[in-house]
Amino acid sequence: MTDTEAGPSGPVVVAVVGPTATGKSDLAVALARRIGGEIINADSMQLYRGMDIGTAKLSPDERGGVAHHLLDIWPVTKSAAVAEYQQLARDAIADIAGRGHTPVLVGGSGLYVRATLDRLQFPGESADIRARLTAELAEVGPAVLHARLARQDPAAGAAILPSNGRRIVRALEVMELTGGLFTARMPGFSSIYPTVQIALEHPDLQHRVRQRVLRMMERGLLDEVRRLLPLGLRDSPTAGKALGYQQLLAVLDEQGELRGDLAGAVELTVSRTWRFVRRQRSWFGRDPRLHWLDATAPDLLDRALALLPG
Repeated sequence: MTDTEAGPSGPVVVAVVGPTATGKSDLAVALARRIGGEIINADSMQLYRGMDIGTAKLSPDERGGVAHHLLDIWPVTKSAAVAEYQQLARDAIADIAGRGHTPVLVGGSGLYVRATLDRLQFPGESADIRARLTAELAEVGPAVLHARLARQDPAAGAAILPSNGRRIVRALEVMELTGGLFTARMPGFSSIYPTVQIALEHPDLQHRVRQRVLRMMERGLLDEVRRLLPLGLRDSPTAGKALGYQQLLAVLDEQGELRGDLAGAVELTVSRTWRFVRRQRSWFGRDPRLHWLDATAPDLLDRALALLPG
């Protein structure tokens, strides 16, 4: 923090973060019930309406009577907009705290968590630059653009999946706009709120990832993808690239590499989810403010409560 920056102020925010499949949602609900909290979603894909099974979105019954905010707010056709989410999340924090409750932010989308809690400012956009980069993406594929990004900004290349064409294009766009590194836009760890951040880890996470994907298939993920097709999922720049959804779209695509190969799509989803989990670990592991807890601890809730003030 610089001498000119104010310290954290405003309501205390509790954040439950960490990799996929560690049980963040269940802990957040239990915490919220004990402390009079309301939950703010920080999973970028749970923002989309209809994407329920493939994002492990809690059903209304599983929410334990706790109010949830920023679920199901965008159609699947909408492109991700972190700056827009930032404002919505901060408005939700103010609203919850203004009613005397505790905001509980929960999710594994690291950029969305930091956008909410930290001093992040997002640069503008250039329709011309983005259109040019998007056309290049369509022509040469994400791997070529990711290699360019990794050469120009190795930290950004490590943080962004090589298959995530939308985020690669955005990073290159920002660098061209600002003349600097994309990661230079990420300041040091400096919260704008008094915050307690609890991160979960699980010793058997790779197995849990596989079981999670298999359970989603049993619950009807393929049918969910079919239901979302008429709503524009296939052409969505963000929702259509989500883990599981992208792979099952390739199964249903008559020209797709995975056409009809459901077993292959499941295995690809498992492997890519595990790769995503490793990147989440790396992202959250860099933040010294996080209190890491073992998700298998029998007294997990008590350990989390002990970290909270008062």
